Amino acid sequence: QVQLVESGGGLVQAGGSLRLSCAASGSIFSINSMGWYRQAPGKQRELVARISSGGSTNYVDSVKGRFTISRDNAKNTVFLQMNSLKPEDTAVYYCTASVRNGPLSIARDYWGQGTQVSVSS
Repeated sequence: QVQLVESGGGLVQAGGSLRLSCAASGSIFSINSMGWYRQAPGKQRELVARISSGGSTNYVDSVKGRFTISRDNAKNTVFLQMNSLKPEDTAVYYCTASVRNGPLSIARDYWGQGTQVSVSS
């Protein structure tokens, strides 16, 4: 089993910054992509940013130029640096990782419990 533990959420004023972290632990042979999704009240969960094992990244258009995803492969950790936050960024942010549990295993997706990010105007 694999656990993803997120931290770094909170309440911030518009224009402020937050940095989310997510550490994966447990039965990990290798991690392919890691990413962040978010879900605002009454809306569907959406992909915010994703990073491959090699460091390639992609972002939803609404956060390009403001958010930066990065990872520390040695620590099985992914980060999301969020700058110039807007009230519309308010949501629960979920970490996800595509993990192989062993050398012959196929990759499975695991999710964190979510962390609240609230941006006041």
